[in-house]
Amino acid sequence: MPHLPDVVLWSIPAFVLLTVLELVSYRLHPAEEGGAAGYAAKDAATSIGMGLGSLAFDALWKIPIVAVYAGIYELTPLRVPVLWWTLPLMLLAQDFFYYWSHRGHHVVRILWACHVVHHSSRKFNFTTALRQPWTSLTVWPFYVPMIALGVHPAAVAFCSSANLVYQFWVHTERVGRLPRPFEYVLNTPSHHRVHHASQGGYLDRNFGGILIVWDRLFGSFVPEGERPVYGLTKNIDTYNPLRVATHEYAAIARDLRAARGWRERAGRVFRGPGWQPTRLTPAGDESRTKSEPPTKNEPPTGDVLSTGDVPPGGAQAPGSRAAAPERVA
Repeated sequence: MPHLPDVVLWSIPAFVLLTVLELVSYRLHPAEEGGAAGYAAKDAATSIGMGLGSLAFDALWKIPIVAVYAGIYELTPLRVPVLWWTLPLMLLAQDFFYYWSHRGHHVVRILWACHVVHHSSRKFNFTTALRQPWTSLTVWPFYVPMIALGVHPAAVAFCSSANLVYQFWVHTERVGRLPRPFEYVLNTPSHHRVHHASQGGYLDRNFGGILIVWDRLFGSFVPEGERPVYGLTKNIDTYNPLRVATHEYAAIARDLRAARGWRERAGRVFRGPGWQPTRLTPAGDESRTKSEPPTKNEPPTGDVLSTGDVPPGGAQAPGSRAAAPERVA
């Protein structure tokens, strides 16, 4: 078993220091009205509470995940040693699979029920990075290919932790655009602000963890233009950590009880968060059912779309706002 450092544990002092510095910066230079989101005590406390809770639940979910990974690792004849030149390749592979995990958790509703927690804050600061789900059991299947190719489970865990640590610093409004080469290759605060925005043209974009090149390759990249409005298209208006962690699962349960058959039930679980069934009207015409209030993945106005209906490459969905001049650093 490779002996790799716990990068999250070693990074905690940096997390605390950066959060304090950002908070002080807002005290000295308050957020512009309508611009930077700044801090709110209850919101920050909820984010920190969700982060602490995720540590406990992740320790619980780790038991079955490690068992599955260990079984796959023992079955595969392949082995990738942890060396100075293989570790960067492992990080690259993990970032690639993270992209698809992250994208999947936006376009499949039962997966979104886990990830929606991270998008539930209407603030965007370093404490938002700590707002993590308590049901991360849905993530592990995306990294099975790495294990099957002979990467040790401990190395996968190390790469995942390194990816998580990198993403902490992109949760801020205090950093503008970086020089173009960095913006082209890396996930930056500018790119991640887009990802956390609730406007129609920004929804389900910029999924990259460390690298933004995956979004450029697979048609999900959108540059920052108009100022982001953070949160969900239907905000949950609660600071209760339990409700934050479970509200979308409760919504799925309500939709399943109201569904008119197994086809609709499957759609409510496995289609996009904005999906609505098509039903026949009395005249025999197909129509969408009346929409529930939109979620993060639905445009706030206009026709109800499934997440898969959102046009790739940055075209704005119906109901999105017109793009404003680009923000400068």
